[in-house]
Amino acid sequence: MNVHVGNRLQGSLPKIGIRPIIDGRRGGIRESLEEVTMEMARNAAAFLTEQLRHSNGLPVECVIADSCIGGVAEAAQAEEKFARAGVGLTISVTPSWCYPTETMDTHPTRPKAIWGFNGTERPGAVYLAAVLGAHNQKGLPAFSIYGRDVQDIGDTEITPDVKEKLLQFAKAGLAVATMQGKSYLSMGSVSMGIAGCIVDETFFQHYLGIRNEYVDMTEFVRRMEIGIYDQEEFEIALKWTKENCREGAEVNPEHLRRTEEQKSGDWETVVKMALIARDLMIGNPKLNAMGYGEEAFGHNAIAAGFQGQRAWTDFFPNGDFMEAVLTSSFDWNGIREPFMLATENDTLNGITMLFGHLLTDAAQIFADVRTYWSPEAVKRVTGHQLEGKAANGIIHLINSGPAALDATGRQSVDSKPAMKPFWDITEAEVQACLDATQWCPAVDFFRGGGFSTDFTTREGMPVTMARINLVAGLGPVLQLAEGYTIELPDDVHDKLDQRSNPTWPTTWFVPNLTGEGLFKDVYSVMNNWGSNHGAVSYGHIGGDLITLAAMLRIPVCMHNVPEERILRPSAWTAFGGMDPVGADFRACQAFGPLYR
Repeated sequence: MNVHVGNRLQGSLPKIGIRPIIDGRRGGIRESLEEVTMEMARNAAAFLTEQLRHSNGLPVECVIADSCIGGVAEAAQAEEKFARAGVGLTISVTPSWCYPTETMDTHPTRPKAIWGFNGTERPGAVYLAAVLGAHNQKGLPAFSIYGRDVQDIGDTEITPDVKEKLLQFAKAGLAVATMQGKSYLSMGSVSMGIAGCIVDETFFQHYLGIRNEYVDMTEFVRRMEIGIYDQEEFEIALKWTKENCREGAEVNPEHLRRTEEQKSGDWETVVKMALIARDLMIGNPKLNAMGYGEEAFGHNAIAAGFQGQRAWTDFFPNGDFMEAVLTSSFDWNGIREPFMLATENDTLNGITMLFGHLLTDAAQIFADVRTYWSPEAVKRVTGHQLEGKAANGIIHLINSGPAALDATGRQSVDSKPAMKPFWDITEAEVQACLDATQWCPAVDFFRGGGFSTDFTTREGMPVTMARINLVAGLGPVLQLAEGYTIELPDDVHDKLDQRSNPTWPTTWFVPNLTGEGLFKDVYSVMNNWGSNHGAVSYGHIGGDLITLAAMLRIPVCMHNVPEERILRPSAWTAFGGMDPVGADFRACQAFGPLYR
């Protein structure tokens, strides 16, 4: 099976700029520091390029300034090089005292960090403190990277705590830079009155640097009827679908069931919908050869959403196949980067999925945050006593739409269930995900037919559920909950699952509890969730999400991340270090959205 690595969007990939900062005084001081400073920069670059890839699988590149930066002239030279190279974030490194305002990165929107070497000979920590003060005074927030233990000057080892911060900053900074200038494509408009579907262009443009694109769902009809899709690929895709997507239970009453002929036509339609949605997002050069030059370009969409309900699904097959297959890490063409495509065009959940994808490189789960099941309620309905991680209750994540097939949990890391970057997924894991999924004829309120994914996520995956919400008078806020997936005995699962809908994918989620506040119990997490949807990422990435949110000036209103994993710009402390949540809100308000 082919593995497709490459940039499918317009625009070059952002690079990490490394700025070696030096004490510019000649006559022995600068000369003694030249090699050790540049070596520090080379080590940082080597570490990051070894550890990081872009979400499309391509390696991350670092660009090091041509010389150490001892003053404004060399800072300007580095900036010119970075501009030509497409640098999207910078890390300034130094083992010594330097002149802060003369050497600092003053780019207005680029994420920036300073690694000050913890040494005693010519302490980089003194420069670190001074330049962070300058950044804060000038309104250019920067992240502090400072090792816990003193090292000897010339020690080339990057300590584990510094490595962790370098990666956390770099991955979030790359996410910021990758989003800039891309598009969110709304296919249709607002679904069933869900406010998250309402496109807030101010949020997209000022906070994310993303432009908004729109097409009516009738564009799907036009392309299907005229044949504006790759006919050859359609045949390949339909054959693959028939071989790998097995139909599941028919739960509709007899008078609402579609005939086998209708279902056969539905399969053809939903496969065409998947091809068309992908082409709308990223274009397809084959359309140009067919005489459709405008359509061949696509909308350069890094994320998108499909309205579906009700205008489409009252008459045409639903979008579940399209959304499930595109958001998975594989299809008939092989293994490839998943697309971020939001059910019901919930733009806010779509962007949260995008955050998770850019931070983990893996597929994301779109889900309804449907039901809190207390231990007492489960016992009453099923006779089963919840235990283990589920002992305090569970949250039923189940969606009247799709979820990426990766969410079956049939991939593995260290023999444990996982959702992996596509380049690490094996052919056997792809087949296992497909085999674990059934495609059930859509339920009665999808009057146009179609098929919904039905699977249960495997137990034991560390996951993070997150959601961006917009609040009048406040703007965007991010909430997140780290936890685990669990499984229930089959008979217990069936009794609970069928009370919602047996044709939809289920993820049983248990948040990590702190015993206080919004995480004092599972009920409080459910009761304080800000919308009906959530995006779920593999891994405990709450710290990374908090770092990304701070870069974009989006406050975090709810999280259960331990303090030691939180990395925000140093200025946040000045807004109330004794009250980190309040400080986050005050800092984001004071600095304002990143792209003003």
